[in-house]
Amino acid sequence: MENRVSDLSSVRRPIAQANGLPNAHYTDPAVFNEEKHALLFEGWSGLAVAADVPETGDAVPLDFLDMPLLLIRDRQNKVRVFQNICRHRGMILVDAPRKIEGAIRCPYHSWCYSTEGALVSTPHVGGPGQNTHDGIDRALLGLIEVRSHIWMGVVWINVSGTAADFDVANAKMMARWQEFNKPLHHGGTESRFTLEVNCNWKLAVENYCESYHLPWVHPGLNSYSRLEDHYHIEEDDAFSGQGTLVYRQIRDAEGGTFPDFDALSDKWDTAAEYITGFPNVLLGVHRDHTFAIILQPVGPEKTLEHVHLFYAKPDTSEALRIRNAEQWKTVFAEDVFVVEGMQRGRHAVSFDGGRFSPAMDGPTHLFHAWVAGKIEHARAQKQAAE
Repeated sequence: MENRVSDLSSVRRPIAQANGLPNAHYTDPAVFNEEKHALLFEGWSGLAVAADVPETGDAVPLDFLDMPLLLIRDRQNKVRVFQNICRHRGMILVDAPRKIEGAIRCPYHSWCYSTEGALVSTPHVGGPGQNTHDGIDRALLGLIEVRSHIWMGVVWINVSGTAADFDVANAKMMARWQEFNKPLHHGGTESRFTLEVNCNWKLAVENYCESYHLPWVHPGLNSYSRLEDHYHIEEDDAFSGQGTLVYRQIRDAEGGTFPDFDALSDKWDTAAEYITGFPNVLLGVHRDHTFAIILQPVGPEKTLEHVHLFYAKPDTSEALRIRNAEQWKTVFAEDVFVVEGMQRGRHAVSFDGGRFSPAMDGPTHLFHAWVAGKIEHARAQKQAAE
């Protein structure tokens, strides 16, 4: 562990002298577990989208880094996240997406919970025919709720419960895109897809943050939104990414486009921006649509990228939505060989984390420095406790 601490010191140097993260941060199960807690449980991580539970009573079981969770829209139309376990014996409550018509019933001993998480029924808990017992206080045995917040259509969670409120922790990110703080309408079935990628989740962030690779990896995109049209977006300890001064709307055969978001400033007539909300949500905004990519780390060398597209109005053209999804799927798929190639490269024992272009790699270096800082802080706390 001491060697890993010393390795990270080079990551936080100024970009002209910095190395990238050591190989262990992409391949070692022990470091993956360490990052799970320090990076993904301690802060606000992306879990799903609110559109996954569009109607009252909709419930979807999800795994987040092996933790069973339940996403649900309660009777008050509020989206909530609970640990998907019965407080009696830890049985999984919901094993497949479904609508909760009455209560959430445990299939083991039939303890029942409201969609707001309250324990409402404990049949035979005091013996046959006795549904209460002095030793079972229902008020103390509701479902365990995980802090959650919805922004840009994404359900963000704080597993540790110790992070500052979302709008405090992410105030600068929210302020940058305050013009998009309005209803976002998910494009539906044709506007969601998942890519399974054989790489560590951080490589997907690192690649997304920078535009340096555009001419070689995305020649089609670079043909009209060129490398020289892009600029860096860097906010220490919060987010990083890139923007472009050139955004080209897609059009149908009659020249029609998606409707724009209302009351946008002139900047967005031609610009678009793409940032990573640390740790694991890749976001993009345009005058006529937004997207969110939620990175689901499956293991040190496997990631699921859940892509969702949103629009300014609920009644957009289905044909255009399909075209837009296909276009973005093509762009994102072009990155797969890059991140998987870098993942394989992390098994080269002499690789020292690499070096950065001081002119082109600032957003990625900022992300590395954020990772290193969070890990060092967690290690210092652990050492102090010991």
